[in-house]
Amino acid sequence: MSSSSAGDLRHELEDRLAALGEFIKSQRELADMSVRRLADLAGVSNPYLSQIERGLRRPSAEILQQLARALKISVEALYVRAGLLSDDGSERPGVREAIADDPYLTAEQKLALVNVYDSFVGTQS
Repeated sequence: MSSSSAGDLRHELEDRLAALGEFIKSQRELADMSVRRLADLAGVSNPYLSQIERGLRRPSAEILQQLARALKISVEALYVRAGLLSDDGSERPGVREAIADDPYLTAEQKLALVNVYDSFVGTQS
């Protein structure tokens, strides 16, 4: 992969995370919820949710599921916006999904593995 392609992918990921965060924030505001209330309902920390809404953190499939449940919206809608599902509903197989689906890993282990994976993929040229 050329460094230009890696840069394009990184930019696409940043755009997708920003759009996902904006969507979650808009859904939270539509539900007339504070960041603290949504964080409590979803079982995540206030700062972590704030970082997701600002597009600074990529939530796992499990966290998206918790957010969808708390917001009373379709988890598939969040998965599509996060790039975990394509618009036609077919799954995109990948490392992140395999990690998210592994029943033997804790949430913390999944997050650590995804962060390590992203650090390797993000630095390849």
